[in-house]
Amino acid sequence: MFNVAIDGPAGAGKSTIAKMVAKKMNLVYVDTGSMYRAMALSCIRQGIKAEEHEKVAQAVKDLNISLEYEDGVQQVILNGENVNAYIRTEEVGNMTSAIAAYGEVRERLVDMQQAIARQKDVIMDGRDIGTCVLKDAPVKIYLTAAPRTRAERRYLELKEKGQECDIDTIEKDIIDRDYRDMHREISPLKQAEDAILVDSSDMTIQQVVDAISDIIRERIS
Repeated sequence: MFNVAIDGPAGAGKSTIAKMVAKKMNLVYVDTGSMYRAMALSCIRQGIKAEEHEKVAQAVKDLNISLEYEDGVQQVILNGENVNAYIRTEEVGNMTSAIAAYGEVRERLVDMQQAIARQKDVIMDGRDIGTCVLKDAPVKIYLTAAPRTRAERRYLELKEKGQECDIDTIEKDIIDRDYRDMHREISPLKQAEDAILVDSSDMTIQQVVDAISDIIRERIS
């Protein structure tokens, strides 16, 4: 199987870019972050707090997450329910960053992700794909952008959905999440030694897609 790993901080555009590259290069897109978000949503619904490690660890044992594809769009199924509409809130995002530090959560979901990659040619994005999940992937990308740039993108995204938000608060949340992701004990966010750095701060989405697609073509040939 030919696998592509894309890592990077929150708001770097990993999912958007990976989806477009997948379509262009005929790969199956796997959004690993959505799987962690589904876990976080499950905890929130059960009234479990991020700091309640033992309860989170127990909850993951009973978790059933699967990915389905409808017209090429990934659908996240949590215990039989399509939760795509519920996993993109700020509350879920912050919960995700907190509980993803727990070994039990990562172990269960990494197993799921590796099983998918053994079956299909995939492009997978997350925080530890190149360093942990797909260590042998022939293409590894570390996609990033300045915190303010990421905050501006998220601000526009929320405004388009009609949600009230404050850009300075969003930027602070992003910086806080970066710190948590980079300093967690298990599988911290970092650039794999053999990953290619792509800073999208001053690039259009299409320029990033083209750059990553060119890298993939070079490795395939």
